[in-house]
Amino acid sequence: MKNVDIRTVDPETLRDIRDVHINTELPKQERILDYIRQIGNPYCYCHGKYVVKISFTDTDVTLEERLLDYIRSKI
Repeated sequence: MKNVDIRTVDPETLRDIRDVHINTELPKQERILDYIRQIGNPYCYCHGKYVVKISFTDTDVTLEERLLDYIRSKI
């Protein structure tokens, strides 16, 4: 799923994330499974007319640490 090429993927085959509804009353694990069931491919989906692809780097650095580093670099 994560190897989809957004340059060649047919947007008609992707789900629109705006149609995904999260039931916050479900336990965390069930919310995750429900999200995947609804979105199909969690790495590649649509938001309106835009194709979105998500990827992650194999690292131990957290998003919070990256954001703090970025903010510090702009000061």
